[in-house]
Amino acid sequence: MRFLALLLPLCLLLVVSPVRAELPTTETTAREALLIDATTNTVLLAKNADQRMPPSSMSKLMTMYAVFDALRDGKIALDDTATVSELAWKQEGSRMFLEPGMQVKIEDLIRGVIVQSGNDACVALAEAISGSVGAFAGLLNETAARIGLTGSHFTNASGLPEPDHYMTPHDLVVLSMALIKNFPEHYHYFSEKEFTFNKIKQGNRNPLLYRSINVDGLKTGHAEEAGYGIAVSALQDSRRLVLVVNGLKDMQERADEAARLLEWGFREFGTYTLFKAGDQVGDAGVWLGQMENVPLVVDEDYAVTLPRAARGQLSADIEYQQPIAAPIQKGQKIGMVKVSAPGMTTIEIPLTAALDIPKLGWFSAIATKAKYVLAGDGK
Repeated sequence: MRFLALLLPLCLLLVVSPVRAELPTTETTAREALLIDATTNTVLLAKNADQRMPPSSMSKLMTMYAVFDALRDGKIALDDTATVSELAWKQEGSRMFLEPGMQVKIEDLIRGVIVQSGNDACVALAEAISGSVGAFAGLLNETAARIGLTGSHFTNASGLPEPDHYMTPHDLVVLSMALIKNFPEHYHYFSEKEFTFNKIKQGNRNPLLYRSINVDGLKTGHAEEAGYGIAVSALQDSRRLVLVVNGLKDMQERADEAARLLEWGFREFGTYTLFKAGDQVGDAGVWLGQMENVPLVVDEDYAVTLPRAARGQLSADIEYQQPIAAPIQKGQKIGMVKVSAPGMTTIEIPLTAALDIPKLGWFSAIATKAKYVLAGDGK
């Protein structure tokens, strides 16, 4: 059975198995890049996406995940204070200008990391949570494994270059999506454009927050050997894209290339509803049941991301073996619907029975079998 699915704009849908859009394509000047539609987990662009690289300050996202975890677990609170150590004060690079012995609120340190990219704030948080930077690095590695980061290793809290401190673009995208999904109550910090501490006002280092492309996070990075990079996310019409680029030559190229790739992703691809949970997709004949047919439904919401030009060619095939022998239980898997279109991998979606169908009684079953026998003899 074949039909064209009626597609509507997506609001919030269950992520289906990752699919890879084949067209359109674009080149990028980034050494590493990965662009994903976070709603459907569809890869729109990949370049060296599993390559280990120095993540520089983008690895502060891992530090913030651990901090938000500690807040949720009650180990720390936003109004708690941390004592600034000599080690935190001596940190090189970007800082929030902490001073030794200061008592600083955890929430201020969070803003110091996210908005000001403060290496000193990272160390202060690490010591407040784990007692030392080394112990905190161990916590980062444990947390990374728990959330599915397979190409990362952390030796410090700030992302300062060290031989065994690395991440992949894939892991940075996974981490970014985990932050957005798991800590919506804290995600607003990533879109704050400035923060003043110790009478020093600093602007957020994410240049895309200042452009009209609906960017709401996440973090820039730069190291001599790594070049310029950014992990960034944008939300347009309930559709979220997450992008990681690295290895760009300067801040201007980083800003322009990241903006171009996001705009390309929104322009060239669309995310469309396939089915809502409970939608009836078809029906199947029932053998020896109290009803002749059973409605077939999908149990979850499904969406697909594909090139906009391919939307009109989206089609689906229902597959099942019939007739289905009674009794049938509601929720019983009956078959599947295979959805395909140019430029996407075929998606297989389970179909289940919409209701219970009891088996016919003995006398009715005999009568039904006799009817089929007589019908067969008459052909």
